[in-house]
Amino acid sequence: MVGSLEARTLGALDTARTPKRSAADRAAVLAELRAELAARPTTAGVAGRAVPTLPALPAFVDLLPDRGLRRGASYTVEGSTMLGLGLVAGASRAGSWCGLVGMPTLGAEAATGLGVDLSRLALVPSPGRQWLGVVAALIDVLDVVVIRPPTPAYDAEARRLAARVRERGAVLVVQGSDWSGSELRLSITSSTWHGLGSGHGHLTSREVTVEATGRGTGGRRRTSRLWLPDQAGGISPALTASPVSPVTTDAATVDTPDGDVIPFSERRLERVS
Repeated sequence: MVGSLEARTLGALDTARTPKRSAADRAAVLAELRAELAARPTTAGVAGRAVPTLPALPAFVDLLPDRGLRRGASYTVEGSTMLGLGLVAGASRAGSWCGLVGMPTLGAEAATGLGVDLSRLALVPSPGRQWLGVVAALIDVLDVVVIRPPTPAYDAEARRLAARVRERGAVLVVQGSDWSGSELRLSITSSTWHGLGSGHGHLTSREVTVEATGRGTGGRRRTSRLWLPDQAGGISPALTASPVSPVTTDAATVDTPDGDVIPFSERRLERVS
């Protein structure tokens, strides 16, 4: 169950559901959140100074130039919600507080399976037209903020938010959108589901190729083969071939709303992909 921090964050910042909430009320809740977070264990380093990077799951270390999420940096994840959650799961598991903004259909069970700690997770499913202000407020109090922008942002707005991220030493992950000033862009370039036989069976895992590009790689493309998800529902490096029959995504597939492509015969998985 998501903790009390999430409940208060929803009430204070979910502008689509509480349009009459005053600025003073939101400021009071944010002050309370800051005090609560300051009193809890964090991923800080020696003498209270924040570590320069937040840890990533082993599956991602070869894709990230710093082998983790660099504080003060912005990242873009193209298409896949699972990929975005997996990117921040290592930091969440290590004790960082994370926020998810603009993902009203996100399944908590799927997030947990990928490694996200729900007890240190703040959710704002529907931030409304003032989503940039919501994200800025969360950046002040959380280590990592993941946002699916409901509307495009002007370059000037993106630069201001990036400056705030650098100032606070937070990490911003932008889901499914071009983002000015992004350090790194991650995208899935190929996808193969496993588990179906000749017209029967159940999907058990998906093998993907993930590509990382951007100024953070020095102009070089980095690629890794991952299980997303693996047979346990998590994320792991694809080091060995799967013992089950593959189903490569093609015309007989359907795109989910968050960009993860699944075989048409398994549309019931849409909500957790």
